Amino acid sequence: MTQAIATPQSKQQASDKAAIRPFRFEAPEADLIELRRRITATRFPEKETVADPSQGVQLAFMRALAQYWATEYDWRKVEARLNALPQFITEIDGLDIHFIHVRSKHENALPLIVTHGWPGSPIEQLKIIEPLTNPTAHGGSASDAFDVVIPSGAGYGFSGKPTMPGWDPARMARAWTVLMKRLGYDRFVAQGGDWGAFVTIAMAQQAPPELMGIHVNFAGTLPSEVSKALQSGGPAPAGLSNEEQRAYDQLAFAFQHLPTQFMMIAHPQTLYGLADSPVALAAWMIDHDVASYGHIAKLFVDGEPYGDLTRDDILDNITLSWLTNTGVSSARLYTEFKDGFFHDLSISVPAAVSVFPEEIYQAPRSWTERAYHNLIHFNALPKGGHFAAWEQPQLLSEEVRVGFRSLRSKVAKSDVNLAKAS
Repeated sequence: MTQAIATPQSKQQASDKAAIRPFRFEAPEADLIELRRRITATRFPEKETVADPSQGVQLAFMRALAQYWATEYDWRKVEARLNALPQFITEIDGLDIHFIHVRSKHENALPLIVTHGWPGSPIEQLKIIEPLTNPTAHGGSASDAFDVVIPSGAGYGFSGKPTMPGWDPARMARAWTVLMKRLGYDRFVAQGGDWGAFVTIAMAQQAPPELMGIHVNFAGTLPSEVSKALQSGGPAPAGLSNEEQRAYDQLAFAFQHLPTQFMMIAHPQTLYGLADSPVALAAWMIDHDVASYGHIAKLFVDGEPYGDLTRDDILDNITLSWLTNTGVSSARLYTEFKDGFFHDLSISVPAAVSVFPEEIYQAPRSWTERAYHNLIHFNALPKGGHFAAWEQPQLLSEEVRVGFRSLRSKVAKSDVNLAKAS
């Protein structure tokens, strides 16, 4: 199976663990031929015994996906998009970290590190790079420009695979701060959704002096009394507003409909099928949440549009995971979250929060303000779901611009060191 390989460098540079090494990837044609062979040779089970997805990813959907994947999908297109971008690898805390680093042509661009979630990779963020680095071509002004850094999480994509426990969101957060400083940025902001939100929140909790603010499209907070009620299986606490009750109901529903996540928390190593069968990997990655699944199924079976998300987008991400054999290594991240997903957060770093209407859990403003003591932006969007950068890249880009706009006046020209080394 193909592994991520950095472009060879000089012996002196290779011996420097902090070196930033240029990176590109080209999958051997033999690997792509073998991928198609395995898809075609899939032994499918019988059809589910119900007429809805309550038993999991449906047979008709997976047959449609496999047919397209084996006969029409072209990995080389996304590979060319990736290789057209400045990509690098550097070792941080004993692990190779892959990242994309795109500088804006505009002066005084604000450095931004964006973190993906599961089942994601930097492919999930490709559509927001141009609107953020070149805002004048996408309805923004030059003063809204960002330098964008998008790392691959530990165990994901082209980054290294941890060989011991410990690479939790907090450790990745510390590594991201090292990365931004290594790139020469003395001030920066951070953004994330899904696991990327938890990494971004951990950065805010650590509050390094270089971090000016965060933006998340998954607030990741829950009052302790609400969390206790959910865990007990009892009724919601008394006195909740309509919006808070709706959020409580969303979480109660989610905890009953996230079977893959609970398996990854418990026994990720049992998931050998993710390394052996492309179709098993695809079904596992697609069975993320009820709303997203419904849209993606219609995309493949009926050709029904899903925001800006395409069939190729979905398969780009799955194929990357297949070619790098990171199905299990990425799943292990779930074992690192020891204290549950949602807590009564206390964040003092300036924070912007965007809420998309089909998100798994939409934290109400009251709970968000309780968690983020310096809330500089809060907005409920009219459309979009869990994979906002994929589904609604323009909306998310606009939210990031607006969310960080008030912080830009605090950045003197000398605060952003435009490093020339990478």
